[in-house]
Amino acid sequence: MDENVRPGDTRVSLIGFGYAGRVIHAPLISATPGLVLSVVGSRQREQVRLAYPHVEVLADPLFAVRHPDVDLVVIATPNDTHASLAAAAIRAGRHVVVDKPFTVTLADARSLAGAASDSGRVLSVFQNRRWDSDFLGLTEALATASIGDIVELRSEISRYRPQVRDRWREHNVPGGGLWYDLGPHLIDQALLLFGPPQTILADLQIQRGGASAVDWFHAILGYARMRVILASSMLAADPSTRFLARGTKGSLVKRGSDRQEQQLVRGQKPGSAGWGEDPDPVLRIAAEDAAPTEIAAPPGNYPRYYEAIRDAIRTKGAPPVTPAQATTVMAVIEAGIKSSREHHLVSPEYSDAERLAWNPIAATL
Repeated sequence: MDENVRPGDTRVSLIGFGYAGRVIHAPLISATPGLVLSVVGSRQREQVRLAYPHVEVLADPLFAVRHPDVDLVVIATPNDTHASLAAAAIRAGRHVVVDKPFTVTLADARSLAGAASDSGRVLSVFQNRRWDSDFLGLTEALATASIGDIVELRSEISRYRPQVRDRWREHNVPGGGLWYDLGPHLIDQALLLFGPPQTILADLQIQRGGASAVDWFHAILGYARMRVILASSMLAADPSTRFLARGTKGSLVKRGSDRQEQQLVRGQKPGSAGWGEDPDPVLRIAAEDAAPTEIAAPPGNYPRYYEAIRDAIRTKGAPPVTPAQATTVMAVIEAGIKSSREHHLVSPEYSDAERLAWNPIAATL
C-alpha cells in the first residue's frame, strides 16, 4: 500500500499532465488534506516522476481511469475527450472531476449527469474561478455596498497573445477556442450571481492572422431589463477592467484580476504565505464627481474547490459545482454558438433541474 495514503484518504487519478494537469490540478490536489495523488495518466513519464516521484504513471488514459486503487478521477485532457473519459470513470464506479468545459455538447453533458446520478457517484466540473479574488471581491461588495437595482454587469478576461500558438486550445477542433476556454468561467460566474439567463446574443470571431479557432467573443445575457456582458480577446494590449457593475445608486469597478494562476505557474504552493492576496480593491462610485470608496478584495481561494470535493465524497453530499449547474452552463454555451452562427437572439433551453440548480446571489442582496 502507498505509504502516503492514510485510512480515510481519497486516492486520485489525474488524467492529463499538460498545462492544466501539471500547473493547476496536480498542485491543488497535492495540497488538499485527505486527497492523495496516486496515479497520473500521461505519456510524459519523466516529467511526472520528476515532479511526483511516488505516483504511478500510466500511458493509457483508460487504464488510469479504471485503476482499481483510486477513488476519484480528475480529467484534465483535451476538451473533446472529456465525455468519453468521464463516462468510463463513472462506469468503473469512480467519483469524477472534469476540467471545464464539462463536455463539447449539451447532449453529452446531460448524459454524464444522468449516469452519475444513477451510479451515486460525485460528478463535478472544475469551476475554480468561483474562488477568484476579483469575483469574491465583487460579490462581497455587492452585498455590503448597495448600488441599488443592478442594471448591467460587464465581465471580461482578455490577454495579449498576437501569435497563434501550436496547441490544441487554439486549433479548429471540437471544444477549441476562447468560447470553450474562458466562456464557461464567465458564464458560470454570471449564473451564480443572477441564475440562468432568458436570452443570449453572442458574437464569436477569429481576429488574429493565422488563427483557426475563436479568439474573440462578446455575449449579452438577457435578464428582464438587466444585461450581463461577457467578453474576451486575445489582442488586448490594454489592461482590461475585470468587472464593472452598474446600479441605480452607483457603480462597482474591479480592475485587477486574480493572481492564483500566476502563483501556480511560479511554483508557489497553494495555501502558502501570500497565497491569493489581491492588493487591487473594488471601487464603489456613487456619482460622477464623487471620489471612489475602496473595498478590499478578499484573497482568492482555489484550494477550496478540492476541499469541497473531498467533503462531498466523504459525506455523500453535493459537490461544489453540481452536474445540473454544469449542464446549465453547457446550455448557454450551445445557445451562444447558435446565436453567433445565425445572427440573432436565442433563448437557451433548460430542464427543470437546471433552472432550479441555482440560488442567485443577487436575489439575496
